[in-house]
Amino acid sequence: MILYPWSHTTSAGFTLRGWHSAPTGRPLLHFLHGNGFCGRAYEPLLRLLAADFDLWLCDVQGHGDSDHGGLFLGWNRTAELALEAFQAGRGRFGGVPRHACGHSFGGVLSCLILAGEPTLFQRAVLLDPVLFGRAMIGVLGISEFFGLQRFNTLARQAAGRRRHWPDRATAYACLHGRGVFRGWSDAALHAYVQHALKAAADGGIELKCRPSREVEIFNSCPRRLWSALAGVRTPTLLLNGRHSFSFVARSAARWCAMNSRITVHTLPGGHCFMQERPEESAERVAGFLLRRG
Repeated sequence: MILYPWSHTTSAGFTLRGWHSAPTGRPLLHFLHGNGFCGRAYEPLLRLLAADFDLWLCDVQGHGDSDHGGLFLGWNRTAELALEAFQAGRGRFGGVPRHACGHSFGGVLSCLILAGEPTLFQRAVLLDPVLFGRAMIGVLGISEFFGLQRFNTLARQAAGRRRHWPDRATAYACLHGRGVFRGWSDAALHAYVQHALKAAADGGIELKCRPSREVEIFNSCPRRLWSALAGVRTPTLLLNGRHSFSFVARSAARWCAMNSRITVHTLPGGHCFMQERPEESAERVAGFLLRRG
C-alpha cells in the first residue's frame, strides 16, 4: 500500500496533514482516527480495505503529523476542519462514490460530518464511536464548568500516559499487551509505534499526540450531538466491540431505535477490535460499504 502525504492550511490558521492513495477510480474512503492515534496507526485494517477503496486519511488537530494548533477547538470545529480539508483535496479522485469510516473519537467526528453533509457520502461505517448519552454529556458539561475534569477516568489515565522512550523497540516492548493495546495484533502495534511516535530532541522517540491533547478531548464533548444523530440520512453501520465501554452499546442501540438508517453489529474484541482483528473488521466494513441497494 503506497500512500502520499497531503497538507491543508485551515481556516483556523493551522495546518492539517494526512495521507491518500493514488486515485484509481475505486470508491473513496474517508477515514478518521481515534483520540491519541493517527490515520496510519490503522495500517493493517487500511491495507486490506485498499483492495476495494482509494483512501483519504486525515490526522486532526494535534494528532499525527498535523499541527498542534493551540487549544483544542472542540469536536464540532474539528469535524468542520476535517471536512474542509477533504473538500479541498477530493477533486483529484473525480466523481467516484464516497464513503466514510471512523474509529472512536473519529467515529463521532464522522457522525457530525454526516449530519452536516447528507449527500457527501453514500454509506458510512463507524467503529465503536464514543457516542455519549445525554446524561454523560450533562456531566461533562458540569465538570468543565466547575473544573472537575480531574475526576474523568479516561482523562486521568491520558494525563499519566508515558510519552517518551529511548527507541521504538523499547516503546513496542513497553506497550505490548498493556492498557488500550491489550490484544492488538503485532502488525497493528508496529504500525502505531511507527506512525504515532516521532523523533524527540534528545535522540529518543515520543508521542506525536501530546497526552495533554488527549486530556482536552476526553474532558469535552460534541455540541448538539443527539440532534445531529437524529438528522443523519446516510445509511450507516455501527460496528461495536463486545467488550468495549458499556455506554457505547447503549448509545448505539438508542441511535438505531430513533433512526431507521442506522444498523448495529457487534464483533469480538474491545474498543480497538479493528486493531485486534483487522481481517474480520475489514471484511465487515467493505461488505457494508459495497453492498448494492
